[in-house]
Amino acid sequence: MRLLVVGANGLLGSNVVHVGQQHGWSVMGTYHSTRPEFEIPLTQFDLVEYDTFDGVLETHAPDLVVNCAAMTDVDGCETNPERANVLNRDAPGAMAAQCAARDVEFVHVSTDYVFDGTARDPYGEKELPNPIQVYGDSKQAGERAVQEADGDHLTARLSFVWGVHRSSGELTGFPAWVNDQLGSGDPVPLFTDQWVTPTRAGQAATTLLDLVDADVTGLYHVACRSCVTPYAFGEVLADQHGADTALLKEGSTDDVDRDATRPTYSCLDVDAVESQLGRPQPTLTEDVEEIWDAVR
Repeated sequence: MRLLVVGANGLLGSNVVHVGQQHGWSVMGTYHSTRPEFEIPLTQFDLVEYDTFDGVLETHAPDLVVNCAAMTDVDGCETNPERANVLNRDAPGAMAAQCAARDVEFVHVSTDYVFDGTARDPYGEKELPNPIQVYGDSKQAGERAVQEADGDHLTARLSFVWGVHRSSGELTGFPAWVNDQLGSGDPVPLFTDQWVTPTRAGQAATTLLDLVDADVTGLYHVACRSCVTPYAFGEVLADQHGADTALLKEGSTDDVDRDATRPTYSCLDVDAVESQLGRPQPTLTEDVEEIWDAVR
């Protein structure tokens, strides 16, 4: 298998590279500005110039493309909706079509933020999206653009992505900040009125490539099985850290002034991917334990 990872220097992309190498596949990648420290063929590629992607395909001749690149700055999308739609809607749709023309499999990554947060049970794949900010709206439009392109494609929605960046070896995302705060003994204010199903990047990469191995297409939710608040996530980290949980302080999303509204509940139902692969998705505690020795 010849795998091309678009956005190989991102957190998820670096893990897809890593898992692809573990599979024994020939792995290649693209990056936007910072070249990752991988010993693989790499091409600089800007999603804005998605019309040039056919040249990238010509250069690398992949069997499979996994698109991990996007504009993920939620507040930045709110202030620059035109750019958000180019990167999150137009580019993936065009890349999916170009892959289909060359008979190349295409995997696209989306987000839990396509939902409005009014539910109180985890969202399944059949739930109708209703984004409440530009980021979610542009990502939903990207899902549609990929779906409407020729060929059968795989789309995966992830939630609250975190993990070890496989190029740098460093813990990245929410847990990195919490660990730094706990290590310095500083108070850690965490939301108690937001619920998510955190997705560990390494586990998501494994799941995505296992779905590809199983010749699966369509839409799947990929996350852990635990629907938690950031405060509860912090408790799991404090327990692993051996830190005083008194450092954790209850906070509210209302305490933060941001350009874009976030859904207060965006937990994802993972029954479909569990059924497809015949195994449970991990709990949050299992995910933290999986990588703890590498980051403590």
